[in-house]
Amino acid sequence: MNVLFLCTGNSCRSVLAEAIFRHLAPEPLTAMSAGSHPAGYVHPRALALLEREGLSTEGLASKSWDDLPTRPEIVITLCASAAGETCPAYIGPAVRSHWGVADPARATGSETEIEQAFRDAYRIIRHRIETFLALPLPILAKDPVRLKIELDAIGALTPDRAPSRRA
Repeated sequence: MNVLFLCTGNSCRSVLAEAIFRHLAPEPLTAMSAGSHPAGYVHPRALALLEREGLSTEGLASKSWDDLPTRPEIVITLCASAAGETCPAYIGPAVRSHWGVADPARATGSETEIEQAFRDAYRIIRHRIETFLALPLPILAKDPVRLKIELDAIGALTPDRAPSRRA
């Protein structure tokens, strides 16, 4: 099962999701990330956060959805459409779900507040991926309607304020 995490710029949230999913998911589950208008770089704060959390940053890059190495079975958008962001619409056969997360790259304020925005995004994404991976995926893979319902419900989840767990 190939999962695509999709944002507009593919510089932060979708890259965080790709790294978290790769770290947590058993084979044969795979993850990739892309953007409809890639920024061309991965946000340095996102990379630093992943390293602090003990996740590999090897191979992470901002890339276009036109350059996907394989066709995804699941596409999860992470843009915060409620904040006025334009969310890319993936065209192609796939189960689609939206897991909106505020863009920490747009955070303003003190260094502490900006770092907190990155930690919050990481925590939300990780919680949702952990919940996704706890689903009965072999069963849901045969029922795309039920899989979409489950994925959409996960997109509304937020973790408690407990500190993130290290790998």
